[in-house]
Amino acid sequence: MPSDEELLARSRDGDAEAFTLLVERYQRMLFTIAYRFLGNTEDACDAAQEALVRAFKNLAAFRGQCSFKTWLQHIIANVCRDELRRLKRRPTLSLDNLLETGGGFRELSAGKVTSPEEVFLTREGEDRLHRLIQALTPEYRVVVIMRDLQGFSYEEIASHLGCPVGTVKSRLSRARHFLRQHLVQEREHVAGLGVYMAKGGEGR
Repeated sequence: MPSDEELLARSRDGDAEAFTLLVERYQRMLFTIAYRFLGNTEDACDAAQEALVRAFKNLAAFRGQCSFKTWLQHIIANVCRDELRRLKRRPTLSLDNLLETGGGFRELSAGKVTSPEEVFLTREGEDRLHRLIQALTPEYRVVVIMRDLQGFSYEEIASHLGCPVGTVKSRLSRARHFLRQHLVQEREHVAGLGVYMAKGGEGR
């Protein structure tokens, strides 16, 4: 199997088949990241396509300062941030407000969840976490996705966002606290529902 570097070199020389192989290699990753940012399949598909178009147009400018995969991750993050700014899609509560009010997240699904990381162990849990991430405002959403899902360092995220590392760490801490708090609340709600059902639904 040809390496990314080989395919990139061939793509720069006008080999369309080589770029198609790169697309096939990374299109699922791009869609997954876009879906985390944008929250629906149609917009995620459009964003992934736009990221590939941008990558193709800028192949000559890519000098291998990072891996091709990392470069694509930066591109898709930029595309999604642009899209969020353009659409201003839905009214998004501030993180402070969500933390104070409890946010109203009460998914009825089984499983014991104690941290955002554990929630990825089940499909149902992943769906819950995805919906919670969508509740975050863009500035908090982007640091969670870039750090916890894409694996960028604090310094890389700060450079990407044009803000101090301390700001990245603060936003990430608050976003993780919000996610953890609501996942634990869901766990407790499900546990309470189980007790209620085991007693035959008192008051019915």
